[in-house]
Amino acid sequence: MRYAAIDIGSNAVRLLIADIIENNNSISFKKNTLIRVPLRLGDDAFLNQHISDKKADDLVKSMHAFRNLMDVYKVKDYMAFATSAMREAKNGDEVVARVKNEANIDLEIIHGQKEAKIIYASHAEQTIDKNKTYLYIDVGGGSTELSLFSDGDLFASRSFNIGTIRMLDNQDKEETWSEMHEFIREHTKAFKGVCGIGTGGNINKLYKLSEEKNGMPLSFAKLKTLYNYLNSFSLKDRINVLGLNQDRADVIIPACEIYITVLKWANIKNIYVPSVGMVDGIIQTLIEKNFIKSY
Repeated sequence: MRYAAIDIGSNAVRLLIADIIENNNSISFKKNTLIRVPLRLGDDAFLNQHISDKKADDLVKSMHAFRNLMDVYKVKDYMAFATSAMREAKNGDEVVARVKNEANIDLEIIHGQKEAKIIYASHAEQTIDKNKTYLYIDVGGGSTELSLFSDGDLFASRSFNIGTIRMLDNQDKEETWSEMHEFIREHTKAFKGVCGIGTGGNINKLYKLSEEKNGMPLSFAKLKTLYNYLNSFSLKDRINVLGLNQDRADVIIPACEIYITVLKWANIKNIYVPSVGMVDGIIQTLIEKNFIKSY
């Protein structure tokens, strides 16, 4: 049996098709196919609060391709969520209607709190020590989701309009940074030795570039060194010399800045990078919707 997850982000849209594995009353999944299309809806949404006809056309074409792939893979259930860029676009609902009419995909624009919950549902903490306190940090193109949990319990969760595309377009606001600083200070002060968990495409790429051993955390010091190294290259050289994809080479710098700032404010020395993200959380949400009730 297969499920699919569609994530319409501010930088890229993703489709994950996953094989569902049932074993002795426990349900897990294995990634089968992951497709990423760098649409950059955020450029339109954050500057003009409107998705242009060109970007909307490209989104509909991508969704049509995703629909065909889901049919070929015989996907039994799916969820499709749009986040920060579509939240901000005044014509978001019109684009959703086009996706339904032309690609036959039910797309939901979700608020930041739900986005944080879905990312948290990826259960990255299960692979590490449940008795510790962790701050989940998910950096996207339009927003950063923070979730603090200790001993397996979620204490606080919030979405902030600070993201890589937003920063590149100079659309991040000082007061939002202040709100994030206050949220971190307020919720981490009661805990000692907080660890970070980083999710999202940029931190996954940074982790690969760090050449850290699999499963080992990335230290704050190493992340800072990596940032200085990447920042010493021009955008062109990050693409041609370092071999970064064009749509990764620019956003990786502001992503680094967000992670470094959050770690510093939370006094976090190490960040685990389990290579999961929004699409993993969506698959987990589908499993909980379809299976948990029947056990």
